[in-house]
Order: sequence, then C-alpha cells, then structure tokens
Amino acid sequence: MLNANDTTLVIVDVQGKLAQLMDERDSLFRNLETLVKGAKVLELPIVWVEQLPDKLGPTIPQIADHLQQHAPIAKNSFSCYKSPEFVSALAATGRKSVIVVGIEAHICVYQTVRELLDAGYHVEVVADAVSSRQANNRQIALNKMQQAGAGLTCTEMVLFELQAIAEGEQFKEILSLIK
Repeated sequence: MLNANDTTLVIVDVQGKLAQLMDERDSLFRNLETLVKGAKVLELPIVWVEQLPDKLGPTIPQIADHLQQHAPIAKNSFSCYKSPEFVSALAATGRKSVIVVGIEAHICVYQTVRELLDAGYHVEVVADAVSSRQANNRQIALNKMQQAGAGLTCTEMVLFELQAIAEGEQFKEILSLIK
C-alpha cells in the first residue's frame, strides 16, 4: 500500500499539441487535474517533466495552472530517469514510492517506469491518467509495465489509498475532488 509520507507524484510530458492527440484525452485531462489537486491536498512532492518544451510546447493549462509553485524539468531523453535534474529532484524528496502519470504511455512513461524500477523505486502507474495516441499502444505499455513490476492503479483508488482514513479536512477535500 502506498503511504502519503513516502510517495511522490511524477508528471511526464503532458504538453502542447501532442497532449491534444491522446486517446480519451478529456478523461485523461480530468484525471490528471484531479491527481495534481489531490497530491497538493495530501502534500505529496511533485516532480514535473517536459519533453523538449521548445519544440512540443508547454504543459497543458489544466495541469500547469495548479503547479505555479513548481518548475518543470526539461529533458530530451524518453526516460525521465536519464535526466540528472530529474534524478536529483526525485532523490531530494527522500521518498521511495512513485506515482507516475502522463504521456505517451508506450514511450516516455514506459521507459521512465522501467528505469525507476531498476533504480529500486516502488512504482504505481495510474492507468486512467496515462495515455497514448492509440489505445492499443497504451494497453501494451500497461501490460509491459505491470510485467516489469509496476503496480497499476486508478485516480480514485490511489487518492483514497494515500488518504487511508475517511475523516478529517484532507478527506473532505479529496472527496470533493472525486465527486
């Protein structure tokens, strides 16, 4: 089980025109926004990455608008873990569990997850908060990530798992995000 005191949210490459081409993009964007808001309620560290932002553009406003106190890490590798800035930012959280969301599931998300697993992190992929341009590419990526040792979860499940108890102000805020 994930614990909010040992978990980081990693957001991978939800940018520009590419984001608009994702399968089930409206649901994807809604779930990503819910997760970012939920991570903030739960006080999780957030590591936010952009692939070649000068070419692919900035992160979509549905996410970026909630991350004004964070700065994205630019990368050119498919895997976030090949970026020294990413590795340092993740290590600085001091946490060993990582929730991964973003695009594209079969490229940057997949390669990031594999390298996080190889580095000894416990990784959970939020299946309804990752996507690819084609649904079958997303499904193949989810299968391969799970076979490699990543857990699969969904937006509502992971937020309530991290919340753990059905009481208090955080619970009320999480509940309002889900409804």
